[in-house]
Amino acid sequence: MVALLESNFIFESLVKFAETSGFGAFFAEGGWKYLVMIALACFLLYLAIKKQFEPLLLLPIAFGMLLTNLPGADMFHPTLFDEGQIDWYDLYKTGGLLDFLYLGVKLGIYPCLIFVGVGAMTDFGPLIANPKSFLLGAAAQLGIFATFLGAYALGFEPNECGSIGIIGGADGPTSIFLTARLAPELLGPIAIAAYSYMALVPVIQPPIMRALTTDKERRIKMSQLRQVSKTEKILFPIIIAIVISLLLPSAAPLVGCLMLGNLIKECGVVDRLSKTVQNELMNIVVIFLGISVGATATAASFLNVKTLGILVLGILAFSCGSAGGVLLAKFMNLFAKEGNKINPLIGSAGVSAVPMAARVSQTVGQEYDKSNFLLMHAMGPNVAGVVGSAVAAGILLAFLG
Repeated sequence: MVALLESNFIFESLVKFAETSGFGAFFAEGGWKYLVMIALACFLLYLAIKKQFEPLLLLPIAFGMLLTNLPGADMFHPTLFDEGQIDWYDLYKTGGLLDFLYLGVKLGIYPCLIFVGVGAMTDFGPLIANPKSFLLGAAAQLGIFATFLGAYALGFEPNECGSIGIIGGADGPTSIFLTARLAPELLGPIAIAAYSYMALVPVIQPPIMRALTTDKERRIKMSQLRQVSKTEKILFPIIIAIVISLLLPSAAPLVGCLMLGNLIKECGVVDRLSKTVQNELMNIVVIFLGISVGATATAASFLNVKTLGILVLGILAFSCGSAGGVLLAKFMNLFAKEGNKINPLIGSAGVSAVPMAARVSQTVGQEYDKSNFLLMHAMGPNVAGVVGSAVAAGILLAFLG
């Protein structure tokens, strides 16, 4: 009798364990969605590790996606952030690890800290030496607003259109910053799309650049940039922070942090802070940001028609942005004297995938003339694109937020 009771107890314990384990959820209704998301997370990990597609952020994003889709782990609860609000009471009672880390995204802390690090690693010298680069960086934001209109025509809500369009800026932190405010339910797909397309810059941009330029234009050699003084480099972030923040207050958090990081680098009196911002701070925030963003890619928010639309519109946004810079450079050449013309290939660097887009301009240019060095010229519109994408996000936030 005792043996029978013991066997029943063991059997019931095993059944209860099976029911409470995550494995049981795979056999429940809709359980296949967990398997799909886990497989997708593993695929993104493969791309980050094996193919090295933006691994610094794609790896933590993919692992965050993996954690949030493990049934029963209860590490992230999207309902705590429904309708753009934070349920502080339930967060304190039932919040999981990823819920608390996600607060840094929801409150706009992580993207701004990333921008401090980006500013500290950015040299605005080429932009200061050639202010016309600002125009090329602005033209490359064409993809943002063109895609906004395209998404609206396809039936997306205006706030969703703004979040989808910002993918065209090729700036991950800006995409996350804006989407967390306008359409947090789309944060996972948009972040994955933004960073995936940034990693594919060397694949996406060259065909566009070749299609829009002639052989003669690709061989244009630009005069050497002038030397920029230290005073100019110190004044630049201060002036830009003041002017843009006054013109567009909604862009102040991103632009202000970007310029703070650059001032820390250029002033030369706080080397310890500069090194910390570029290394320790940047690395820590990247981990938290990636895991938090990946956590939003739940099966419910990711496996739908909208995600497919975002991926398609994202590549359109990126392509239009690349084309916008090239076309403006060609237009500016109509009014430039011989010897002062711009090589249109540097216009594609106006998207803010720093410094990859500038390297692509250099690579494509040297395919046609080995003695043509466009890298430093391309860095001008490239860093202008960083500012431009932040300004574009500020405009969208001002109208839609």
